[in-house]
Amino acid sequence: MAKLTSLNDLLIEELKDLYDAEHQLTKALPKMAAAATNPQLKTAFTSHLVETEGHIQRLEQVFSLLGEKASRKTCKAMKGLVEEGSEVIEENADPEVKDAALIGAAQKVEHYEIAGYGTVRTFALTLGNSEVANILQQNLQEEGNADKKLTQIAESRVNERAR
Repeated sequence: MAKLTSLNDLLIEELKDLYDAEHQLTKALPKMAAAATNPQLKTAFTSHLVETEGHIQRLEQVFSLLGEKASRKTCKAMKGLVEEGSEVIEENADPEVKDAALIGAAQKVEHYEIAGYGTVRTFALTLGNSEVANILQQNLQEEGNADKKLTQIAESRVNERAR
């Protein structure tokens, strides 16, 4: 593990964590989409996969701007969240109930990512790097939008049907 001697060092370590988290999601989202029965939920998962691939590209851009090689540090939190999502997929549940559970699992992921991107964006601002902060803000905004979309799907259809 690298020694952290500055906020910049911490920023780089957190970016490596997020980079790994996003890569883990590119493998989890297709499985969640396949397990979902609600068409809107399937679409939300597949479109968020495209966004996630964009997040990876933006993180690579951030690493480049910081003069760093894009690299991953295992994100243990995402590993656990993905594992929980896998358990939901394997759960013996009515389709509507499984969809509600998938939304819950996905929102846990979104909230983790919102916290992570908010943190690194703030670090970048503190370091005076508004260009990096603006790029990270784009990812943060998309994660927030994904969370809102999942809430809308849950509240408009899925939770009522699961009831």
